[in-house]
Parts: sequence; structure tokens; C-alpha cells
Amino acid sequence: MLSAILSLSLLGVCFGLILGVAARSFRVESSGIEAELEALMPGTNCGQCGYPGCAGAASALAKGEAAPTCCPPGGKALAEALAARLGVALDASAVADDVPMVAAVTEEICIGCTKCFKACPTDAVIGSVKQIHAVIREACTGCAKCEHICPTGAITLTPVPVTLQTWVWPKPGRQPAPAALPAAASIANA
Repeated sequence: MLSAILSLSLLGVCFGLILGVAARSFRVESSGIEAELEALMPGTNCGQCGYPGCAGAASALAKGEAAPTCCPPGGKALAEALAARLGVALDASAVADDVPMVAAVTEEICIGCTKCFKACPTDAVIGSVKQIHAVIREACTGCAKCEHICPTGAITLTPVPVTLQTWVWPKPGRQPAPAALPAAASIANA
């Protein structure tokens, strides 16, 4: 019994050392700009941009292969931040600033074909073969991959309902500064 424990412990230490050395010797250095761009991205790895996750999109942006408007979930705010970081001009008219969306399943017409949860990049759709499916709202990124693949049209994208947790105070519009009243200036000088 003691020899089995010692031999497994020795194997664990040896394999740990081998993996540690391999991690240091085969490490791939990424450029600093790629890491900065990836940090700006939403991190959902939904693939709506056409690249394999946010890291792939950040790499393409750093190489100049993608436009700053490539990330639909990021909207105008992300496109402006990416353009400012890259130092390129941005045509913001091409970016739709939609409200956040979440998928919902109409249970009456769901046939349980399992195509939707195979297409979901975040595993937000749950269900089983020939069973009604459901969507976990907290995990859904609104990428619409499940909506387009559903053969019955049971999945639709709806705006995220406004609750106390999701409500955001709207930013005020730019207003001109009020002009100083001449009477107030004369009273202040007196």
C-alpha cells in the first residue's frame, strides 16, 4: 500500500516537472497590443465577428485584417474604443447600436431537434432530444446562432427585460453651458 502511494506521488511530481518545463519552453509570446485589444473585447467568444473568439478578433485587429466595427455585441462604444486604440478613423454609421438581446424559446412549437444547443457557443440552451428546450438568460449572449438554425422558428431574440439588476442610468445629452447673467456679475462685484 505504501509503495503504491509513493510510486503515484513520484509519477505526479515527475509529470508536473515535465509539464512545467514544457510550458516555459513552448510558450508563445503575444504582442502587447493584442492583449490590450482582447481586454477591450466583451469576452463572450460568440464568433459573430467571423474569427475564433475574442482572441482571434484581437489578433486580426492588430494585424489590420479586421475593421474596428467587427464585434456586433460590443456596439458603437467598443468600435470607438478600438478605433481610438488603433489610431484609425471610424465610420460609426455602419455600426448598429442595438439593445442587448437574449434568446427565448416558444415551447408550443419546439420539437426538440437539438440543433439550437449544438450551435450555442455559450451552452445557454438546455434540453434533450425530443424534449422542450429552454434558454438560460444569464448565459445567453444574444449571438442569434440558435435563431437562424431552428427549423420551426421556435427561438426568437427579445430585448433583455429591464430589471433593477440590468437598468442603467442613461447618459445625458450634451447641453450648452448657460450664459452668465450680467446682473449676477454686477452683484458679485459689488
